Amino acid sequence: MMAPEQFEAEKNYLAAREIAEGFLKKGLLTEEEFTKIDAFLTEKFSPQMGKLIAATGQN
Repeated sequence: MMAPEQFEAEKNYLAAREIAEGFLKKGLLTEEEFTKIDAFLTEKFSPQMGKLIAATGQN
């Protein structure tokens, strides 16, 4: 079972990453910018499941 704080971090990470992916797909971000944003989000939220989902490219 996941602690409520970790669940919140996972949710926030995935939501923020989804927004960044949308910007990337619309051409508003470069791959390099997206990679930097994702690294920042990973550091900020410390997701466990979210990192696995992001690594497989699934949402």
